[in-house]
Amino acid sequence: MPAEHVAQRIDGVAIAAAIRDEVARDVALLRERGVVPGLTVVLVGDDAASAVYVANKEKSSKAAGMASETIRLPSTTSQAELLALVERLNADESVHGILVQMPLPSQIDADVVIRHIAPEKDVDGFHPVNVGKLLIGHTDGFMPCTPSGVIEMLVRSGVETRGAEAVIVGRSNIVGKPMAAMLVQSRAGGDATVTICHSRSRDLHAHTRRADILIVAAGKAEMIHGDHIKPGATVIDVGMNRVADSTRASGSRLCGDVHFASAERVAGRITPVPGGVGPMTIAMLLRNTVRSAQRVADASGR
Repeated sequence: MPAEHVAQRIDGVAIAAAIRDEVARDVALLRERGVVPGLTVVLVGDDAASAVYVANKEKSSKAAGMASETIRLPSTTSQAELLALVERLNADESVHGILVQMPLPSQIDADVVIRHIAPEKDVDGFHPVNVGKLLIGHTDGFMPCTPSGVIEMLVRSGVETRGAEAVIVGRSNIVGKPMAAMLVQSRAGGDATVTICHSRSRDLHAHTRRADILIVAAGKAEMIHGDHIKPGATVIDVGMNRVADSTRASGSRLCGDVHFASAERVAGRITPVPGGVGPMTIAMLLRNTVRSAQRVADASGR
C-alpha cells in the first residue's frame, strides 16, 4: 500500500441508524395490527457498565415505538428468584423479547438462566435451540446480536464474503463461534472460508495476514497491528477496551482490539472504536424483538 493510503471507515453509527429506522417502520405496521413489540431487560446487581448498556437499550427501544421495561433486581437475588421472574415473562403475552443482562452475580448460573428463557423470546440468540438453528442454517431462530450486526455491516458496505478468506480472532459463544457459523452459511454475508484463532493458535499473525476479512473479538487492547493485516483487507474490530491515556482529561480512552492508527494504513476497510460494531448490537436486538412480535401477530391472524 502507498504510504498515503488510509482505509475506508465502515460507519456503524450510520448503518445502525438505518436499521433502527427500518425497525420503527415495522413497529408502526405492527401497531396498526394491534401488536406492540415488547422488550423486557432484567438487570441484576449494580454493575456500572451493564447499567449503561441497559439504559441505552431502553432508550433505543422506546425511540422505535416499542414497549420497553427494565426490571432491576438487587445483587443478592437468588437463582430461584431470577428463574421465577423469567418464567413469568415467558408466560406474559405482551413480552416478545427477554434479555437478562450479563454478567450475573456469582450465585447465579448464567447457562441455567439462558436455558430457562423461551427460545421464541430469546432475542439475544443464546438459547441452545437458537444456537443449534444457526449452526444448521435454519432462519427461524434468533442470531446473536453482535455477530449478526457484523454481517449486516459487511453486506451493507458491499464487502464480498463469497469465497473470501475470513479469520476470526476469538472463540467466545457470544461472538467468535456464532460469527463463524454465520460466515459459512450459503446466503448473503456467507459462503466464506473461515478460520477461528484463539489463545492456543500457533503463529496467530500468519493467519491474520492472509485474511481478506479479519474480525477481532479477543478482548485484548490493540493486539492486532497494521503489520498483522493483509493489504486491502476488511477489518472488523469488535473489541471495546478502556486503557490509560495521560493525554486525556479523564486519564483514559476507549480502544478496540486493533491498533487503529497502524491498521488503517494497511486495510481497505475498517471499523473504528467507538462508532463501529457497538451501535449495531442494539440495532439487531431491536430487530430480533420485532421479528418475535411479527410471528405472534401472524400466528394470531392479526
